[in-house]
Amino acid sequence: MSAITSAPTIPSDRLLRNRGAVRAWLYVVLVVLFALIMVGGATRMTGSGLSITEWKPIHGVIPPLNQAEWQEEFEKYQQIPQYEQINKGMSLEEFKGIFWWEWAHRLLARGVGFLVAIPLAFFWLTGRLENQLKLSLVGLLALGGLQGAIGWWMVASGLAERVSVSQYRLATHLTLACVIVVAVAYIARGLATYSQGPAGRNVRRAAGTMVFLILIQIYLGGLVAGLHAGLSYNTWPLMDGAIIPGDLFVMDPAWRNLFENPKTVQFLHRMFAYTLLAVAAWHALATARAEPASTHARRAWLLLALILVQAGVGVGTLLMQAHMHWALLHQGVAMVVLIFATAHWRGAKGAYPLPDISGVRS
Repeated sequence: MSAITSAPTIPSDRLLRNRGAVRAWLYVVLVVLFALIMVGGATRMTGSGLSITEWKPIHGVIPPLNQAEWQEEFEKYQQIPQYEQINKGMSLEEFKGIFWWEWAHRLLARGVGFLVAIPLAFFWLTGRLENQLKLSLVGLLALGGLQGAIGWWMVASGLAERVSVSQYRLATHLTLACVIVVAVAYIARGLATYSQGPAGRNVRRAAGTMVFLILIQIYLGGLVAGLHAGLSYNTWPLMDGAIIPGDLFVMDPAWRNLFENPKTVQFLHRMFAYTLLAVAAWHALATARAEPASTHARRAWLLLALILVQAGVGVGTLLMQAHMHWALLHQGVAMVVLIFATAHWRGAKGAYPLPDISGVRS
């Protein structure tokens, strides 16, 4: 009689240890991404984004080290329209102030690349990665490379004819950064242990829809920032004295107003904020009915509360004429809302399934 052999399984404690290590790494990546986005916001608001006029992925890590190198960088900046039309006559010391913001932003971006690539190689080569994660994590690394290219594409738009970057490219750059945040948070949350099973299909779909809607609102916010639309019509709840102001479609063709008319773009950002708040309230109520007294329902209510806070910060930012501190707070709370919404979505779907066979080891 032949012996019957059973398929090898992974000891649960070993698997959980490996998942915990990968999750901790991804949470560190998430924190650095948050910092990168905040520094990017400060770079934009201080008008520093065009201070470095070349893309040097490797050599650019080293800042100017002496007076001659500083003067060379300053002279390059003096060739672009932003200097000629806005900052003409600024001193070298003033230039250094905007240079360091952009340099820090680019250094953080490069650092995130290494923070993803090196641990990914370690976990992969030591057999600590489950097969179901490998493609997702490689895709994450590829998204980071694409984001770097889009960042330069954005900066290049302000070096020849404009005094600031294109609002289209700025909004694209910001939104892709947020997509990367979603991907990291989604994968990390899927590696956690859950005290409750997945939610019903409708709740899962609604939670995913919330993430999508938040990304749309962030894109609209990027357009507002790119057009400096928050510096005008600084009243609430009325805008230019009305609920629906006039002159929203003065450009031809009409679609251009949705992306290029500061008044229309700010109005859309306001209206979509109300829509997002209403959908979040509906989602919280529907989840409470479908999954009463569950963690899914509690998270849906907390998501609604966070969106309410963000709406309040948004109104404050508007009334304060997009003061830098308020604008950065608005951007930071938006990231918190997005990360929590992603965790809620992943939580509604449940953890990644446990593999029966794997080369994962401790």
